[in-house]
Amino acid sequence: MKQQFEKNTLRLLLVFGIMMLLNLMRKPPTKDWMLVFLFKGYIASILDKLAVTKGKIVYPINLFKWFDISFIFDYLLFPVVCVYYNQATKTSNIFGIIAKSFLFSVPMSLVEYYFETRTSLIKFKKGWNIYLSFISLTLTFIFSRTYIALVRKADNSRIPKNND
Repeated sequence: MKQQFEKNTLRLLLVFGIMMLLNLMRKPPTKDWMLVFLFKGYIASILDKLAVTKGKIVYPINLFKWFDISFIFDYLLFPVVCVYYNQATKTSNIFGIIAKSFLFSVPMSLVEYYFETRTSLIKFKKGWNIYLSFISLTLTFIFSRTYIALVRKADNSRIPKNND
């Protein structure tokens, strides 16, 4: 019975993530948001795979049995939230970027803590805890924001200046 609730929770998160992905891609510049989405999925899957391989995190229940990582979180939910974070910080200064990273990582950490303590969706092992999750979420938000800022800067430096 409990496992069915958890699988339904994952299905709901999958549908929610797809709806949020479709919604966020309507806001320009779509190219930037796709870059952030793909970059974040790439980074999240690598970090999650490292944590799973080192025995720090286990996902006992998964909709996609062929993955030992949290596919829905790594490739959909976390990248979608990261795009929203990047949209919210597009014109922010460094203080705003850091402050908003906490506004995004605190709720995600609380949800993760709930899932870890009340369900079998995620289990922390060998010294991993919610504080390390919070730190990794926050740092990867800031890292992805830095990435897209560097991409924009490189893109803008290639635009020829018009000296009329």
